[in-house]
Amino acid sequence: MVVQSLKAAGAALLAWLVARVWLGDPMALMAPWVALVLVQATVYSSLLQAGRQFAAICVGALVASGAQAVTGDTTGALALSIPVLVLLSNWPRFGDQGIYAATTAVFTIATGTVSAAAVGHRLGQAALGAAIGVAVNALVLPPVHLRDVRENLAALVRDTGELLHTLAADLRQGEWDGQTAADWLAATARLQRRLDALDSARGWSRESLRLTSGLLRALYRAPTVALPPEQEDERFGRVTGHVTALTRTLAVAADENRTPAAPDHTVLSRYGELLELIGDHCLSEAGRLAEAGARAEAEPDEETQARMRELYERLQRALYEDDAGQGPARTAVLGTLVLQAENLWAELVPGVRADDTGPAE
Repeated sequence: MVVQSLKAAGAALLAWLVARVWLGDPMALMAPWVALVLVQATVYSSLLQAGRQFAAICVGALVASGAQAVTGDTTGALALSIPVLVLLSNWPRFGDQGIYAATTAVFTIATGTVSAAAVGHRLGQAALGAAIGVAVNALVLPPVHLRDVRENLAALVRDTGELLHTLAADLRQGEWDGQTAADWLAATARLQRRLDALDSARGWSRESLRLTSGLLRALYRAPTVALPPEQEDERFGRVTGHVTALTRTLAVAADENRTPAAPDHTVLSRYGELLELIGDHCLSEAGRLAEAGARAEAEPDEETQARMRELYERLQRALYEDDAGQGPARTAVLGTLVLQAENLWAELVPGVRADDTGPAE
């Protein structure tokens, strides 16, 4: 933010020097004004906004000049042109630059310049300011937004692991109720906000690399390291969905006014241990993702995998033998929980299935 602010100020000052000092323009207002607002968060957005703003300025200058020529009066010209231009500023093609049509009209009418030469002069000043603003943004410390992607992805995975640990602890202690489930649901909502922040950061990263020179990025900034691939965003987005689903299942089971009932404490304790193992792997993945250039994801050690399979088999046995005799409501809840745990494991450790070995000894 500091760098971009200084660049915007520098672009405005440079445009003023070029227009007022070097070109001797006594009305050198438009050039620094346009240069200032066109130092955007990315080079691509600067170029896009330059086109939109220049179009809005052209429309504002032409409409204002026409209104003043028709009315021959400053107040009448303002009354005739400003309502039309403010309405036109909402046109989606202008984006957030449409208001400059109206402000340009105010400047044009206030100075009383309606000749073709005066209008052309203002447009030339706008073009000069746009060129300087875009050039400064592209050539001086070009803004590249890469760090936020890695940070948001690592934070999403870390928060997922911590939520799984919280779920595991509550289930194993057996002290959870509707309020506890509400806290879990609030935590899953925070995961969704993390996922939205990751999506936004990925979009900024993708846009900031457009129209920027790799040579200049290497010259002015630390060399950009490879980001986690976008497939990682999709994978952990699915993980977030599975965690949300199992949390909602538990919340329904905790509601005394709903039919589905929670499995007994012994079964939930095993399920909590299974979630804890999955949460451990999430935290390991978060540490890997936080490090630039870290190794590819590693599988859990054999002991962890063996324990996971043992827990999975015991839950399957409870599903088909124990809980089946306690009614379909409990069976439905446990079946959903086991399915979501298996989905989580399949996403986090793609090469290892929860049930790819025989019965645990």
